[in-house]
Amino acid sequence: MNANGYQNYKAQAVNTMTPGEMLGLLYDELLKRLTRAELALEKKDYALFDQSMQRSNDIVNYLKNTLDHKYEISSELKRLYNFFLYEFSRISAGRNPKVIAEVRPLIAELRDAFKEAQRLSS
Repeated sequence: MNANGYQNYKAQAVNTMTPGEMLGLLYDELLKRLTRAELALEKKDYALFDQSMQRSNDIVNYLKNTLDHKYEISSELKRLYNFFLYEFSRISAGRNPKVIAEVRPLIAELRDAFKEAQRLSS
């Protein structure tokens, strides 16, 4: 019963988020998953690495698929998301933590830009 209460709380929290809050949450989760993938490589836990990279792909695909193309920036974001997906395929194929280290700051910068835009629009 306690687990049900927590699941209900999580669902309600997500359902009451603004789009900007949801976007921030997705970027935070993406960064967390990339960090988890990097740590999994260090520990040679390839199952966790694969799982973390798959979740990272899922998040970026979700972000790409939910773009609103009536805004000019959407085409730029789509190209950026495609770049991330390409880099993720390189990371997965080569199990290369250096590529994770190259991509993570770009994602963090994008997350911070969205947070700043949300702050300025409030």
